[in-house]
Amino acid sequence: MTTLVLILLQMSGSIGALGGGIGAGLSALGAGIGVGQIGKGAVEAIARQPEAAGDIRANMILAAALVEGVALFGVVVCLLTLFV
Repeated sequence: MTTLVLILLQMSGSIGALGGGIGAGLSALGAGIGVGQIGKGAVEAIARQPEAAGDIRANMILAAALVEGVALFGVVVCLLTLFV
């Protein structure tokens, strides 16, 4: 019984590292997809209304920055699970 508990405790560190690595990768992947969708929507909107390009571009940059910020928090949390 105690041997099984020791084995599970040793595995929990490697499982945590695996989870942290997968989580950081998914966070970065999600940010890439999100920024791509924002860019796609902005280009389509500018194509429909070229006179509103400045407003659309400003909103696109703000939205992309927010998506990147959330992804950065996700990556940091996952990396903290790896090293702490």
